[in-house]
Amino acid sequence: QVQLVESGGGLVQAGGSLRLSCAASGSIFSINVMNWYRQAPGKQRELVATITSGGSTNYADSVKGRFTISRDNAKNTVYLQMNSLKPEDTAVYYCNADRIVSSLYGRAFDIWGQGTQVTVSS
Repeated sequence: QVQLVESGGGLVQAGGSLRLSCAASGSIFSINVMNWYRQAPGKQRELVATITSGGSTNYADSVKGRFTISRDNAKNTVYLQMNSLKPEDTAVYYCNADRIVSSLYGRAFDIWGQGTQVTVSS
C-alpha cells in the first residue's frame, strides 16, 4: 500500500538544526500537497508547513524564517529543514499528503506517516 515514512528526528540543543525527511512508497505516480504537522505533549496537532506540487509553500507564524519545506518529486520525498530550534519546537513531527496517486494502488487520500520525535533541550 501507499506509505509515508519519516526520518531525521532526534535530540538537539537550542539554536541547533535538524533536517526531517519523509519518503513516499508504493509505486507513486504523483503526490499533490504535502504537509508537516507537529504535536507536542498535551497539545493539539498543528500544521507547521505546506508545499504544493508546484512548489508553493506556506508556514505557521511560529516557524517562519526558521523552517524551510522542500520536496524532490523525482524521489517522492519532502523535507523540513529546521534551524534556530527552540525548546517549544519539541514535538512529534508528522508528514502528511492530501492525495497520492499510485500506479499500483490507485488514489489514496489523507495519508500520514508514523511520526518522528524532535526534542530541543534548553
